[in-house]
Amino acid sequence: MISFSDVSKQYGRQILFIDASFQLNPGEKVGLVGPNGAGKSTVFRMIMGEEHPDDGTVSMPRKLTVGYFRQEVDEMAGRSVLDEAIAGSGRLGDLHHELMDLEHGMADPARGDELEAILERFGHVQEEYQHLGGYELEARAKACLGGLGFEDDQIDGDVGALSGGWKMRVSMAKVLLGKFDVLLLDEPTNHLDIESILWLEAFLKSVSSTLLMTSHDRDFMNRIVTKVIEIDGGDIVTYSGDYDFYLREREAREANQEAAYARQQAKLAKEQRFIERFSAHAAKAAQVQSRVKALDKIERIELPRKRKVVRWDFRTPMRSGDDVAMLEGVGKAYGRRVLYDGFDFHIRRGERWCVMGKNGAGKSTLLKMVAGVVAPDAGSVRLGASLRLGYFAQQSMDLLDAELTVLEQIQQDFPMEGLGVLRNLLGAFQFMGDDVDKRIRALSGGEKSRLVMARMLFDPPNFLILDEPTNHLDLATKEMLIEALKDFEGTMLFVSHDRTFLRGLATRVLELGGAEHQGPMIYQGSYLEYVHKTGREAPGVHN
Repeated sequence: MISFSDVSKQYGRQILFIDASFQLNPGEKVGLVGPNGAGKSTVFRMIMGEEHPDDGTVSMPRKLTVGYFRQEVDEMAGRSVLDEAIAGSGRLGDLHHELMDLEHGMADPARGDELEAILERFGHVQEEYQHLGGYELEARAKACLGGLGFEDDQIDGDVGALSGGWKMRVSMAKVLLGKFDVLLLDEPTNHLDIESILWLEAFLKSVSSTLLMTSHDRDFMNRIVTKVIEIDGGDIVTYSGDYDFYLREREAREANQEAAYARQQAKLAKEQRFIERFSAHAAKAAQVQSRVKALDKIERIELPRKRKVVRWDFRTPMRSGDDVAMLEGVGKAYGRRVLYDGFDFHIRRGERWCVMGKNGAGKSTLLKMVAGVVAPDAGSVRLGASLRLGYFAQQSMDLLDAELTVLEQIQQDFPMEGLGVLRNLLGAFQFMGDDVDKRIRALSGGEKSRLVMARMLFDPPNFLILDEPTNHLDLATKEMLIEALKDFEGTMLFVSHDRTFLRGLATRVLELGGAEHQGPMIYQGSYLEYVHKTGREAPGVHN
């Protein structure tokens, strides 16, 4: 269907691919993986025809339709959310709005002389629209937007009033509604909560479209992809299996390559010793020359490139009192929307609470009340003795100095620490080499998020409040963070849509607004026990 054949591509001195080849077959669900800057987005742009290879060919059928979801917010205004989603859904969206315009034209007395032409065009458009399943489009659009977390009043509301994250969801709905032959999805889970991620999993498994996607959500990849294409250092290698299979196979492949490298090095050393020993012997001159020529012809095996993952052992925080946070009779409402009414909640030292709940259930509000950012309308929120609190939210990024470099910021925060220690800290959060000299104003949202997390955890507080801490973190950083926080001796209260993070860290679950009840429910067990007991991975979403 889509074929990359001997493709080479570079930007200046940066080489992305050298004679790289792979193929996407009809109906395949494929994960595209590789370190930042390896060329994943370039592959997407080549398929879209936005970029071209320096050498080699990218071929695909002429009539193939491709839907591309990328990490850029479209300009949206002047329509309802529903109309915007339909308008951007490819050919079907175009036909939908042309039919609406033609209907208005037929009802317009001023266009009476055009009526015959309008009727003829209406017939052609209606036939194609019906053939493509257009009369189910509005119902499908509402179901899709609902699955992505939109409430009914939002669906009918002005798309221009939405935040950037919600506009990204509209952009995704456009792609999902288009019935494209191929779907290219760049980090589709970044702006979704766990309920929407679970809906998207089911949707993508059910569609017949060929899928190529990047994702930092390990569970999401494992449940959808049946093939993994890895880009790294100019090579593109294909693995047939899910993400976990790819990791195992890559490890085995690297081990085999290291063994082959060791065998070849031993053989080369032996040949070199013979050449050095007998180079001055006339009787052995022919043999020496023969072996020198043979050595020159041997294709050298290279050691596999190792992904550098820096471990970071966080310092032990001071011990807090046994009672960390006590909420008694808490009430909180925004207008008519009541989030909490007489809510009691007690957090004890060493517990790791994850807060689950659909959009609007009050997860972030709870964290803000405990952190002292928002006051309850009624009741009290009290913090325990000897407590040092660290609060991470997306707004935390506003505290960075835009004019400093990454390294200057961390040196300003910790002036008594050595440069080596600070560089190791930044390395653990994937700031390698020249990355530390980037100015903060030039960082992406994900990079700023990593820097804020590094600053907070260098000298960790004994009570961590984390609101979506894994947003934009790549898999390597996420897994490092989970491993490090497993040994964290303080207390945690967090919201996360990443199931690897939830499984690895949560020892208690607070569920807000589940399907069978409206009030908060407390589960005195881990996230895994919660899933086993309730039969669902998130409130209202059954397995």
